[in-house]
Formats: sequence, C-alpha cells, structure tokens
Amino acid sequence: MKRMFTTDHEWLTVDGDVATVGITDHAQAQLGDVVFVELPQVGRQMAKGDTAGVVESVKAASDVFSPLTGEVIGVNSEIVADPALVNKDPLHAGWFFKIRLADPAELADLLDEAAYQALVV
Repeated sequence: MKRMFTTDHEWLTVDGDVATVGITDHAQAQLGDVVFVELPQVGRQMAKGDTAGVVESVKAASDVFSPLTGEVIGVNSEIVADPALVNKDPLHAGWFFKIRLADPAELADLLDEAAYQALVV
C-alpha cells in the first residue's frame, strides 16, 4: 500500500475508502519518548485539518490532525495502553486512527514520500 504524508507530519495509507493515520518517524523522533496518546472517538465526523488527538512526550505535547474529511471508524487502543509503540513502530503498530473518506479528491493534496522527505531534511 502506498504511504502518503501531510505537512503536519502525519502519514496515511488508503485501502478502498478507509485511511489509516499515524504520525511519521520524523515526528516521533522530534517529540522524544511518547508518554500519552489521546485518540478521537469512533463515530466522530471530522473535517480535514481538525484536531483528531494529542500525543505527549517527555519534551512536548502536539496535536494530531485529520488529514482528510470523514468518519472515524477505528482507533488503536494499543497505543493508549502502551504509548511507547509510537516510538518503536510509528509506521505500523503505532497507527492512531482509521477514517472513512468523505471526499477522496482530498487525497490529491497529500505528499508522496519523496516530497515529504524533501520537507523534513
């Protein structure tokens, strides 16, 4: 599955009309050791750019934004129980939430991996 990115340091993969969203390896490295994660409620309707959750580390707290408009259909309770998963495996086990896309055209606004890497160097 192709991974896409936002300028706010979220990543997402899309399977049909469902996107899985997390924070990038760059974001978790900048935050340091993650100690707390707050996730959105399942069923919540979000607009692109809405605050979807919070991630806190020993250094700072940061909002996690919804990269797309849609309905939250799943959350990763594993990272609430063990926030360190976000540091250990941010691009897989450390995912945050799943959202059913309301407007697939919004995908055109996302960055591919090369564009994201250019942003963070």
